[in-house]
Amino acid sequence: MLNKMPSPSTWVTVSVSSVSCDCLPVSAGSSMAGSEILEQESSYLELCRTPVRFEEISSVNNVFFDEANKQVFAVRAGGAVGVVVRGLDEKQPISFRLEDKGEIKSIKLSPGNRIVAVQRSGKSVDFCNLMGEATEYSQECRGRNCYVLGFCWTSPNEIVFITDQGLELYQVQAEKRSVKLIKSMGTSFVNWFVFSSEGPTLLLSLTPLGNVLQPVLAKVGNLVKLTKFEVEVPVIPKPPRLCLTEPDVTTAVIYGQLYVVVLRHRVRTTPSQAGSEVWLYHLSRDGHTCKIHVLQLNSTGCFATNVVDNLVVIHHRASKTSMVFDIQLKKVSEGPVKLHQPVLPSLPICPFTIQPRAGASLGAGTAVTTCELYSTSWIVFRPDIIMDAGLGYLWSLRLRLPRIVATLPDRLQLVDFLLLRRDCRPVLLNVCSQLLSGGQAGGLAVVSLVFDKLNSVYKEWLEADKSDAAALDGGAGGRPPTPHKPVRSHAVVDQWEMYTSVLVPFAESKTISYKFVIAVLMEYIRSLTQFHIHAQHYLYELVINTLVRNNAFYQLHQLLQYHVLSDSKKLACLMLSLESFYPPAHQLALDMLKMLSPLPQRLSTANDEIVEVLLSKGRVLAALRFVRASGGADIMSARKFLEAASHVGDSLLFFCVFKFFEQRNQRLRNSPHFNPVYV
Repeated sequence: MLNKMPSPSTWVTVSVSSVSCDCLPVSAGSSMAGSEILEQESSYLELCRTPVRFEEISSVNNVFFDEANKQVFAVRAGGAVGVVVRGLDEKQPISFRLEDKGEIKSIKLSPGNRIVAVQRSGKSVDFCNLMGEATEYSQECRGRNCYVLGFCWTSPNEIVFITDQGLELYQVQAEKRSVKLIKSMGTSFVNWFVFSSEGPTLLLSLTPLGNVLQPVLAKVGNLVKLTKFEVEVPVIPKPPRLCLTEPDVTTAVIYGQLYVVVLRHRVRTTPSQAGSEVWLYHLSRDGHTCKIHVLQLNSTGCFATNVVDNLVVIHHRASKTSMVFDIQLKKVSEGPVKLHQPVLPSLPICPFTIQPRAGASLGAGTAVTTCELYSTSWIVFRPDIIMDAGLGYLWSLRLRLPRIVATLPDRLQLVDFLLLRRDCRPVLLNVCSQLLSGGQAGGLAVVSLVFDKLNSVYKEWLEADKSDAAALDGGAGGRPPTPHKPVRSHAVVDQWEMYTSVLVPFAESKTISYKFVIAVLMEYIRSLTQFHIHAQHYLYELVINTLVRNNAFYQLHQLLQYHVLSDSKKLACLMLSLESFYPPAHQLALDMLKMLSPLPQRLSTANDEIVEVLLSKGRVLAALRFVRASGGADIMSARKFLEAASHVGDSLLFFCVFKFFEQRNQRLRNSPHFNPVYV
């Protein structure tokens, strides 16, 4: 029966369907075997906290799932009583009714939810508009003696029938309630098919063994055959029979690339023998397909596959645990093929608590219970969907990044792993803080390598941003801009986030030696310089303030004199403000300004900025000394100095500033009175 639960052996699949490809009928029967649940804190995978709840499968209610739109259908009495459609991204369910014309084998909504397509037989597909008059119209397959294996929407008004003899692409005209054939494509006998909305792309299983896969790209109004490829079969049976079945094959988008995922079962007679494997075939844009990754499962039994945040998650029903693979990490090459082991220890999914339905009457069925994980009633869909039709729950699988920190003791491997994850910035910053909080026990060498990893990604991001900005400015020869947004799979930690979240709290710690603090700060600046990233002034200020706070003036003098800390106007202003603590800081600031402003007009601009900074901080006398030392006292306006002295509220300071300018006036004009031009 097509709407029965798949047998346990088909639990391996991401997209299981006997007829409708990515729209799976399921049934209620399942045995709930109890299992010991690990503590919630140890799990790094969890089911989403806001699942889709639907009417569980029963004798009067069938359940279907459409992978392309991520929608679950609850169909009562063949649709005559009602059809309720719910999705993870849809706030309100979609409800409609259909004529009861027999058992429904597959049902899907078009993109945009305007037309519903229903397959009730092996020869035709029925359509019904959800807007306007709800009159059904039908389309039979054109091929003689062919059987419709399933159908897939490729656009809001185009649908492809997959038959055992090939493909038929139709245009659905909702206003006219008619269906028009656009193109047909004949092939040898089709055993089964897999549909991916990426492209969109169809995979057709050909030959009696089923191991020759024909990719077909569905474009608007056209079907394009790509190069077929063959999946290796360990032993060819005689007589030939189907060796590669639909439950063992799916597609997945990993790091922006489309892969064909094939599960290869192996029977282990001894523990030393290899277990089952997952083969990843890369389907390139030019149509060429090759096997480039092998995931070694080291076990046998029933498996199911999800892809979460570019991680391949393999669920193992026998052990009730999940294995996590990252094809960017931890690989061993054997020629063109890369072998992968799990990057994380195998652990179960975090327990999920089932709440009683809203409005349920008191009594049985209203108690809070824990969902049985890895149940035989679970069905796993791509990329990250898990459904329990017996309970009426649909979840998306999530990654718990903070929990992973404790499972990977190797900090370098952990940083590599986190840099490839979405929304990992807070966790990365926390890992850096933990690495530094142990003082020298953290190891400066490890800290240095972590900084290099972060800044390598930071540099790539800056270069990509620069390329995007150049593209937006327009191309050469007056051509319109063609901005190119590359796929950025890495997280980025910039200087400001590192400064505010990690380095400042670290530098202010009372339990860590300031020498180690300075060493860490200089390592971060060194790493930025190594990747040709300009270090911002606040990093240098943090180094200087840390040295001053610990009276390490000699070390500060050496860092400035030999230009370990890059010269800048803001740094010069900071050094001038430190004159009372360290008198040579005044001359160091002047030398820095001379290096920054070799031309008189540039020097004048820099001097004005420094004077303004000193006056804003109330250091009026320091500003006067700087003006006099730089030779600008004769042309400097007295008003802003007198106003700054007045704001300080020190009458003696105001008197000293006033007498300074009176003496200047006497020297320049033989009169102590102020000229309005200079005031």
